[in-house]
Amino acid sequence: MATKKSSSKKSSSKTPSVSKVVKKTVKKASKTTGGIIAITIGVFVLIAIVIVYFLVPFSFLDGKTFNEYMNKKEDHTSHHHADPISFNGDVYDDFKINFLELGNWYTGDSIFIKAGDNDILIDAGSRYNSAQAIEDFIDANCTDNKLEYVIATHAHEDHIAGFSGGSSKNGIFYKYDIGTIIEFAKTDSTAAVYTNYVEARNYAVSKGAKCYTALQAYNDTTLREITLGTDMKMTTLYQKYYETKASGENDYSVCTLFSYKEHHFLFTGDLESAGEKSLVEKNNLPKVDLYKAGHHGSKTSSSKALMQVIQPDVVCCCCCCGSDEYTKENKNQFPTQDFINRVAPYTENIFVTTISTDNANKKYASMNGTICVSCDGTKISVVCSNNNTILKDTEWFKANRTWPTTA
Repeated sequence: MATKKSSSKKSSSKTPSVSKVVKKTVKKASKTTGGIIAITIGVFVLIAIVIVYFLVPFSFLDGKTFNEYMNKKEDHTSHHHADPISFNGDVYDDFKINFLELGNWYTGDSIFIKAGDNDILIDAGSRYNSAQAIEDFIDANCTDNKLEYVIATHAHEDHIAGFSGGSSKNGIFYKYDIGTIIEFAKTDSTAAVYTNYVEARNYAVSKGAKCYTALQAYNDTTLREITLGTDMKMTTLYQKYYETKASGENDYSVCTLFSYKEHHFLFTGDLESAGEKSLVEKNNLPKVDLYKAGHHGSKTSSSKALMQVIQPDVVCCCCCCGSDEYTKENKNQFPTQDFINRVAPYTENIFVTTISTDNANKKYASMNGTICVSCDGTKISVVCSNNNTILKDTEWFKANRTWPTTA
């Protein structure tokens, strides 16, 4: 029995826990003046550690607190979406992007941008006679008759016809003083509209314009990212069809990202899904405030791979909504149901320039009209010349498209 009792006593002995030791030490220390001072100092040190850990940012930690830095996730596509988009008629003069109506029933792109003191034109579709509509807008908004930058995305009529104006030679390259042209690096076109474009572009160069392909602009670090003003820049992005043969002209499209402080605006011409895949893989794309709908809102562009990365707040579609110019099949007429399905998870702020009112007679009217998206470096505003009704709320949409319930 004695052995058993001894064994029991031995097994009942335990090492004091840390908390009990601390409590005992604090209790003992509190009975002396020196101990009280030590406890007080310890409390202040503990408070200081908490403040540093949770609250104080450090420049060598990228402006983060130590806690934030240790728990951060690498996210190169982050973007602040807290500022609401204004639809109350505000137009910010700092930075303005205008998606132009082109004066006819045909689908095409022409985007006029005011960035600081720079006047910039991306494309000049849709037909030769669009040159007049484009010039009317430029004349009302450009005070010195100079376009500092012109971007020609690819060699399709609905993007370049207005640069020459056809045989009349009354297009953009003939009328304005052109600073720098950035054009498609490749083409397989032999069409007359391309021949006329080349003649007009060469005329602009003879008058002093500098001309680079997108590949040249990308490879030259002085051209790849151009400063347009304070906190404003224009970046030529890379995609593989600058160097690789594509199955069609659309994938040769020049891709450009404009940025104003933390706000980003993406233009991809008519780039299709294969090109978009390359665009995502070859560039560190941010989330964007604005995305110009790829290929006029076709089913072959605005791919899931691209949308997942850029997650746009506003999408502007340059097309003649419901036109049967390219197909009689309703669901594939611009803007297509597939395009809507892929954009819908990120935004319902989709705007369209023009609508077909009579396909048989090629009649059209303003849908949103010319769409102006402007930014003051903090806020984004959308103002349309006809109305600010988003696509999903239009009568055309209700009759021809559906909004995905899982969006």
